[in-house]
Amino acid sequence: MTKILFSYPVAVLGAVVLTMAASGGAVAQEGRDPAYAAARAAGQVGEQKDGYLGVIGSPSAEVRAMVRDINNRRRAIFTEKAAGKSTIEEYAFATACRLIAQTQPGEKYQAPDGSWKTRGAGAPERDARCP
Repeated sequence: MTKILFSYPVAVLGAVVLTMAASGGAVAQEGRDPAYAAARAAGQVGEQKDGYLGVIGSPSAEVRAMVRDINNRRRAIFTEKAAGKSTIEEYAFATACRLIAQTQPGEKYQAPDGSWKTRGAGAPERDARCP
């Protein structure tokens, strides 16, 4: 019988991803907001590598306020879902892996080096630790 060894961080990340699969609806709700969809399409916002939404360039005060509100809601979700299972940061990172993978061509995301990229037809650049 072959033994498979997992490091603690990999095991935690795996557990977080499984939990997220069952709870991704709240973050997905953002996509139903027309202001969010418009800012995303205009390249004013993008998915950051830390699980939060980022502003790109100098968007309006309304867009910045929307991003702040979305990030506050995300933090609440991360806090609730991570409780007793992982840290908020680990949960947020796992969420970032999923959200960046779900970007569509033309949308902005933050690459592992911190730079903003526009998704092309291929897969986005993601952190090597992403599942």
